[in-house]
Amino acid sequence: MAEDDDLINKIEETTINAKRCQHETLATILRINGRVGYLQRYLGNTNFYDHFDAETFRRLVPLSTYDDYADHINRMAEGIIDDDVDGWHFLSFDPIICFFLRGTDQTFIGVMNSSGTSGMKQKVIPYYDSASSKAASFLAHYGSSAIQRRLFPPRPSVNKSLWFLYAGNITITKSGFKAMAASSIPLSSSKESQSQFLSTCIAPAEVVKGSNLQQQMYCHLLCGLRKFEVIDSIRAPYAIALIKAFSLLQTNWEQLCNDLESGTVSSEITDIAMRDSVNELLCGPEEEIANRVRSICQEKNWEGVIGKLWPNARYVRCITTGSMQQYYTKLKHYAGDIPLLGGEYFASECCVGINMDIMQPPELTRFVMLPTAAYFEFLPFDLKDKNAFAGKETVDFSEVEVGKMYEVVVTTYRGLYRYRLGDVVKVVGFHNSSPELELVMRAPKNYSEILTERDLFRAVQNLELAGGSLLLGQLVEFAGFMDLESEAKHVKIFVEFAHECMLLDKEKENESVLFLESCQSTIEDGLGAMYKLKRGNGEIQNLVLSVVQPGTFDLLLHKAVENNAPASQYKPPKIIRSHGIVDFMDVNSALTVVFN
Repeated sequence: MAEDDDLINKIEETTINAKRCQHETLATILRINGRVGYLQRYLGNTNFYDHFDAETFRRLVPLSTYDDYADHINRMAEGIIDDDVDGWHFLSFDPIICFFLRGTDQTFIGVMNSSGTSGMKQKVIPYYDSASSKAASFLAHYGSSAIQRRLFPPRPSVNKSLWFLYAGNITITKSGFKAMAASSIPLSSSKESQSQFLSTCIAPAEVVKGSNLQQQMYCHLLCGLRKFEVIDSIRAPYAIALIKAFSLLQTNWEQLCNDLESGTVSSEITDIAMRDSVNELLCGPEEEIANRVRSICQEKNWEGVIGKLWPNARYVRCITTGSMQQYYTKLKHYAGDIPLLGGEYFASECCVGINMDIMQPPELTRFVMLPTAAYFEFLPFDLKDKNAFAGKETVDFSEVEVGKMYEVVVTTYRGLYRYRLGDVVKVVGFHNSSPELELVMRAPKNYSEILTERDLFRAVQNLELAGGSLLLGQLVEFAGFMDLESEAKHVKIFVEFAHECMLLDKEKENESVLFLESCQSTIEDGLGAMYKLKRGNGEIQNLVLSVVQPGTFDLLLHKAVENNAPASQYKPPKIIRSHGIVDFMDVNSALTVVFN
């Protein structure tokens, strides 16, 4: 299609002239918002906005984190700010549309504090009506779709996605603005926009907007199984959403078949609007389809089950990089020969990079940075450097070096200035003159955090390998915690295995402890050089491994969603920083081993 070619050519043009585009992007941001209250603190009333350079901007404006904006954003949401430059125009001169909710690493639910509120903490990102940002987002999102359409041209009769979408709870702030997950904004717009967005989704809008995550997941599956012949793809924002959905399918396929056979939704689905819309889609009993699903799902081997259930599906698409990489192997097992397509590098704050080769597995995925999406800087990152978190100078597009790691810093069209995004990336090459990035991990908060997501992932992988056939395919989820406050500082790893895992057999608990103790060295080998150094000199004490009850991480998910965490954007915590979560995990522990 000519429009797709134009979009892809536009992406190529911007990456060829990346340095110029970056200069123009910063110029546009400062021309529109250079006199907002936040920037006036540092730039004053000089002519800087008309005759500026990036080096001066970086010298005068300090690096920022969410905490630098939190108080003002909270007052905006509460509607308790003044109508002056230090009020609504403190961050941007563009009108505000809504607020995006983004969970933080501190998210916890279920433990009430003295004020009677939960210990949950979310970032609230203001979303401004910026024409420049809209243009940049259009290029990123529609450019991504154009790349996909080149590989998988639309088919007129097979044109639906089994898309595990969850609108989440859209609330209204005291100042009268909507607050939602970034992925929900198309669902909060006009009916025409909603209809266009949902037109490729097999499930009715009532399912996407439903009130219960488990029931929504069930109904998505039921709709997809009923209309299996028109399913062109299986989709979700993150890999974990598909893993959860297929786990639900494995435990509930018989009930789903009963629903198909009777032509009515199970009485366990209590959301009336959801029930009615799905009953309408079912169009009465379908015994033949029910028997078809039974014959497939009753097989013990679920390898390639996606292609068996949806023979016309051409691809599965979701994000499998970063903390989602652990789910890739299991998802590949379900998909069989159907290709898994990677996602993009888009954040609530701004688009960052686009995946130009979506067929690559997560370990080979590269994101081409979009020079018009924001003004980007790169903070050199080296965990072994004690000064890694203070006093570093950033570099720009033209100064990054292949093979080195950086934390991404963004100045956006929508009111964030030299903002540390919290992602550590590795520069692995260049596409034209624009850096190609590999996502490495979330940035540690400070030097004392010796445990990184990458280290934890490697340690748990080592445990799986050491377990061989005993643990093969049994790992469900994991997380790590660094107790730096107690007298005996230590690292604690929580792991969840499937019900049938031998480590959960109470009658063989002594054998399980001996087995885990035999894995100590291989687990600790994965925890990285800083862990070994501090463990060796006595700064941290014995490693603790806790095997939690099956379903513990699911409980964490559901409690988060109950407390307004966006279901479509939920990611299980990998590095736990909340004592509330640790207490929750400890209560659900089935077996704990303190290594020597």
